[in-house]
Amino acid sequence: MILTLENGKQIDTAQPLDISIELNEHSTTAWYVPPVKIVPVTGENFIGKVSEGGSVNFNNISFNPHGNGTHTECVGHITPEFYSINDCLTQFHFNALLISIIPGETNGDKIITQELIEEKLTQHNSFEALIIRTLPNGIEKTTKNQSNTNWAYLTDSAMTLIREHGINHLLIDTPSVDKEHDEGKLLAHKAFWNYPKSPRKNATITEMIYIPDAIKDGTYLLNLQISSFKNDASPSKPVLYEYL
Repeated sequence: MILTLENGKQIDTAQPLDISIELNEHSTTAWYVPPVKIVPVTGENFIGKVSEGGSVNFNNISFNPHGNGTHTECVGHITPEFYSINDCLTQFHFNALLISIIPGETNGDKIITQELIEEKLTQHNSFEALIIRTLPNGIEKTTKNQSNTNWAYLTDSAMTLIREHGINHLLIDTPSVDKEHDEGKLLAHKAFWNYPKSPRKNATITEMIYIPDAIKDGTYLLNLQISSFKNDASPSKPVLYEYL
């Protein structure tokens, strides 16, 4: 179905571009958490698996939203006060810009600097969400154990630029916007959420996405879907729609 938006742009709702990573036993992991575990419920004279004689499939699922697959988090991820992603994210459609970046290298670290971000942002008009695809972009991002890999991260000055550009929703294909081992400083998270000076409670960070190469850089309509968890983070399903 062709849908005309308030801004006059059109999208084809029958052509979604899913940039989430499916949660399964082989999904990418980080932060030293175990893989997703999906097992049928068992009890006396009951098994929740039809192929083994049960009447229904009835599984328990164990996972960590920060360490297993695509997830969206709110400022409650770094605050002593409790904030729930289900309360902070109350709108789900945003004008988004997708950019691809080759991180720079400094002292063995792969970093996304203010200069790399600024060069991309100046080429486009205003938008509410920024999606970053890091290069190279191998399919192993969907299944790799990323613990202790020192992934690419954003500098706090890059995050400040993103915040000052009016971007409320940042999506990236790494396990974190910060360096894996940063002594708990979380400089990029804090810069994006403007914490503790004036926390941006409506702003979100989505990590561990995967954007196939067939999806080109440019502007899209983003539908950012979450589960209704009362938690600082939730598994999420960001979906893009091309403007016609």
